[in-house]
Amino acid sequence: MTAASIVFDRAGLRFGGEAIYDDLSFSVGKGEFVCLLGPSGCGKSTSLRLIGDLLTAQSGSVTVDGKPPAQAWQDVAFVFQSPRLAPWRNALANVLLGAELRLGRDEARRREPRARELLAMVGLADAAHKYPSMLSGGERQRVAIARALAVDPSIVLMDEPFSALDPNTRRRLRAEIERIWQQTGRTVLFVTHDIEEAIVLADRIVLLSNKPTRVLESIAVPAPRPRRLSGNPALEALRDRLQNLFQSLENTEPEEPSS
Repeated sequence: MTAASIVFDRAGLRFGGEAIYDDLSFSVGKGEFVCLLGPSGCGKSTSLRLIGDLLTAQSGSVTVDGKPPAQAWQDVAFVFQSPRLAPWRNALANVLLGAELRLGRDEARRREPRARELLAMVGLADAAHKYPSMLSGGERQRVAIARALAVDPSIVLMDEPFSALDPNTRRRLRAEIERIWQQTGRTVLFVTHDIEEAIVLADRIVLLSNKPTRVLESIAVPAPRPRRLSGNPALEALRDRLQNLFQSLENTEPEEPSS
């Protein structure tokens, strides 16, 4: 069995008296691509903040490579829904920004050849000199992916990174991130509420409930890559089952109190 890279062990968390997590337990193996799938507001993104030491579990535990998140944050890199590029820095300088902030300017300069390799890996070898305003939305997100990899993390946390993009760009970047994952062997935890995206990308889907959030199912997706749902009865059946589960979750959400 693959060693665990990320472990949630009965983690509990409350905000303002509301229970976000109720004994949340799941794990992500080293080199595994896991999608966290769940309804909006269930705390998917919050789990990434716990892993990145931006929040602390109030009960249970979260460990990263066997260590508390506070001791493992340098092993982790984020890719957000928005690329969050510095508009005054070109693509190459943006790729190096994370390394500069985390490791200092001298180390960032030493990593410039690697940053150029990463830009080539995401298909932007000829765009190193371009500023964010000169790039498309998909290209900006590719720069953000290269920036995450430039700090040489063992774990990449992706928070709905393609949700703001048009469908065609989203499909292209799904294929791109799958290729990069296969090439680098990094552990990826990918947050999404898009059922098709999870099925296409994941080794395993962790399906979360409404709040207080717990794991409803952990579903292996053994289909060979690259995947297309159309014409694949097993994947289409999985999509239909997940859609039915989502519908049941929506139907059991608590009603808003009347004013």
